[in-house]
Amino acid sequence: MNTLVLDLAPASSSSLSLLLALLLAHLLGDFVLQPDRWVADRQARGIRSPSLALHALVHAALAWLVLCALRSVAGIDDGIDATLAAVMLGLAHWTIDAAKAEATRRWPTRQLGLFMLDQGLHGATIVVVWLWLVGSLSPLTAMLAHLSTPSSLLLLLAYLLVTRPMAVAIALAMAPLARQLKAPGTLDRAGARIGILERLLVLTLTLLDQLTAVGFLLAAKSVLRFGDLKESRDRKLTEYVLLGTLASVTSTLVLGLLVRLWLGGQGG
Repeated sequence: MNTLVLDLAPASSSSLSLLLALLLAHLLGDFVLQPDRWVADRQARGIRSPSLALHALVHAALAWLVLCALRSVAGIDDGIDATLAAVMLGLAHWTIDAAKAEATRRWPTRQLGLFMLDQGLHGATIVVVWLWLVGSLSPLTAMLAHLSTPSSLLLLLAYLLVTRPMAVAIALAMAPLARQLKAPGTLDRAGARIGILERLLVLTLTLLDQLTAVGFLLAAKSVLRFGDLKESRDRKLTEYVLLGTLASVTSTLVLGLLVRLWLGGQGG
């Protein structure tokens, strides 16, 4: 039977394949092979639900099949580890789902948070069992080392910024415009601001050599303006908006391509 040791050698691709296969088995058991009536029975009876026990048995069976199929590839020497790991995963799944059913009855308005917690606990259980099977902490240490690199921390910072902090900043920036919503007409200088943001996006995408995305941006703006232009039935307004959009995009594309050409000539 495997013993967990602090092995700093990189994780092999076979052991990572085992983890991915276990996660795939979990998704199959939770979202493909679980009928809606099992979920309803679990919610109604909780820990006494026969469907809950059957659901956990399905997860244990799927895990056992995966472990038996990949046992030799992942370096699991005997069938005892595979069987024990499958039983552990099945029991853990039964416990977590029973707790979730009880929590859902107590807090019916928090189903999304409970679902995320439920799936997180299942994933953590699978990772712990996987580390025990491979007998090494090297995958965990390698992951922590990767997450601590500047590029990973920068990505994490960027994703955190676009959640609550950026939502607050945008709400504050839009507050003066929000007060104009009840008044007739258009928002003050909205067209100019849209054009500025449009040109900033086009320039950035051009410099990043993402010209296809510029086409999507242009198509999205056309779709948004189609309703207004159709309702107005004003050919001059249609021509005005089209000319303004094309002039904005074309001038910014030319500028971006010239900058790219110059940077390429400078070796940047």
